Amino acid sequence: MESKKIFDFYPEIEPYKEEFLKVSNLHTIYLEQSGNPHGKHILFLHGGPGGGTNPQHRQYFDPIHYHIILFDQRGCGKSTPSGELRENTTWDLVDDIEKIRLHLGIEKWTLFGGSWGSTLALAYGITYPERVVSFILRGIFLCRPSEIYWFYQFGASELFPDYWEKFLEPIPESQRNHLLKSYYTQLTHEDGNIRLRAAKTWSQWEAATSRLLVDPRAIDEFEDPEKALAFARIECHYFMNNAFFFKKGEPSPNFLLEEISKIRQIPATIVQGRYDVVCPARSAWDLHRAWPEAQIRIIADAGHAAAEPGICKALIEATNSVIPNPITK
Repeated sequence: MESKKIFDFYPEIEPYKEEFLKVSNLHTIYLEQSGNPHGKHILFLHGGPGGGTNPQHRQYFDPIHYHIILFDQRGCGKSTPSGELRENTTWDLVDDIEKIRLHLGIEKWTLFGGSWGSTLALAYGITYPERVVSFILRGIFLCRPSEIYWFYQFGASELFPDYWEKFLEPIPESQRNHLLKSYYTQLTHEDGNIRLRAAKTWSQWEAATSRLLVDPRAIDEFEDPEKALAFARIECHYFMNNAFFFKKGEPSPNFLLEEISKIRQIPATIVQGRYDVVCPARSAWDLHRAWPEAQIRIIADAGHAAAEPGICKALIEATNSVIPNPITK
């Protein structure tokens, strides 16, 4: 196998098994396995919610030592039905992860998740701490109201005013005092043209702000109607519902931090871009303060995207830190 520097992506690989797992009467999820079936089990949790997986996500892991598991969460990627909001909650996804574990006959595994993937990793770990060997988390998102307000109402808007103007375009001025709610109205509208325009604009705002340097190719990816609709509709659905974090029937804004004692004994690495606009470093720092045993690495020259060089390097170093003789030059 071609050698690879420790801070580069590992070589492209293909799954040795792909399948579709029916997780409810409504939803079927795409599931794939690559790498070494007898290696250390690691589950990749993609962002969004609604983002889906892509082949590059396999390349954070040494394929000789890792059993690499990827799946598309409900309603996105290759999972069906696309963009479906019914039976699509955080706790449905947590149940799906456990169904995957049982389906594959895995006793314990490492969770690797960034952005919304970090949220979901924490939610699963809090629910099934006995099933988690370790966490590798990137671009921490706790889904608190302050984080949603920052990105979808006021905050990030001041750093990207040019792209913010485009984000505002679909929303009439009289409806801009609660942009999340206004977007939800359009993303669930009966008129398909209204839904699609809102979906593309919503998704391209996040794509524009996800890197330290704006990457037009990332923005252009959301010209794909199915990808944009799944991403925007599911994401907005979750954010409108407080990520389904409730206690005693009431929204629990600090749910994950309040439950962190359940997983503090589990080894964890947090990788965070200093200039992450989508998920600002405050959230990673608050998580570290609540979980001081977790190692935190703040990358000085990075934004949000996992593929940025500094973040990629730190993530691959984290995956390699627990295996003997990783592939290097």
